[in-house]
Amino acid sequence: MSKASVRAAQIIKVSEGSRSVQSDLLAVEEPLEIRLGFGLNQQREQKSISVTMRTPGHDFELALGFLFTEGIIKDKAEIVQIKYCTDTNSLENKFNIVRVELNENANIDFVKLQRNFYTTSSCGVCGKSSIEAIRTACDIQTNNSFCITHTTLLSLPQALRKQQNVFEYTGGLHGCALFNNSGELLLSREDVGRHNALDKLIGAALGSGMIPLVNTVLLLSGRASFELIQKAAMAGIPVVAAVGAPSSLAVQLAKDMNITLVGFLRDERFNIYCGAKRIKM
Repeated sequence: MSKASVRAAQIIKVSEGSRSVQSDLLAVEEPLEIRLGFGLNQQREQKSISVTMRTPGHDFELALGFLFTEGIIKDKAEIVQIKYCTDTNSLENKFNIVRVELNENANIDFVKLQRNFYTTSSCGVCGKSSIEAIRTACDIQTNNSFCITHTTLLSLPQALRKQQNVFEYTGGLHGCALFNNSGELLLSREDVGRHNALDKLIGAALGSGMIPLVNTVLLLSGRASFELIQKAAMAGIPVVAAVGAPSSLAVQLAKDMNITLVGFLRDERFNIYCGAKRIKM
């Protein structure tokens, strides 16, 4: 567990009608700004593309995963370097700004840089257009032959919990993990933001040459939202399981992208919302 991920605090704990002063640990939440450097070597430009509230740690993976799952880059070869902008005048922001240097030939889609890649899930019409946008941007097809037994699936939440070091101390982070169909843990990440945790995970996979993730199961420690299914689709993940509930648009997107979606995976039970063919009973 990184010291940057937690912060000590004094609290008053109330229990059974009495109270006491105790020490506690809090999950750190700080902003991370992602900047792009692009253009010819003699005419480099810079553009700020995102600010997200995250738990410090694996920041370069977060930036890499964000760019990939938003469809801004297709391959890590498009990136020359990722670095902190340590030349900032503010010591507080010294490690809260990263600059991703793209190679000269990188083709930037400025529409996606404005985060028009998908729109809010509060509108059915917008939802349909969002799914169509993802279908257009996604180059990876999910694996129809991949499958996992229901007993292996039931064992995954406990395996993820063992990896959630900061959650164990603070109770304040989301976690996600990749497994193969034997239940072997491949990668795990955690963050105060569920989408950041998944971007860190996919960024780590991209950096390790594991993309496409067509033979993996993604486990989410919370609910399955539209945004998380979108990121899984971009990485080619065929099975997504969540400890919590999926949203209606998450289910619709999973169906359209041929992803098996499982929810309420806990207490020796789960619900299959689509793609049941990949779950062997």
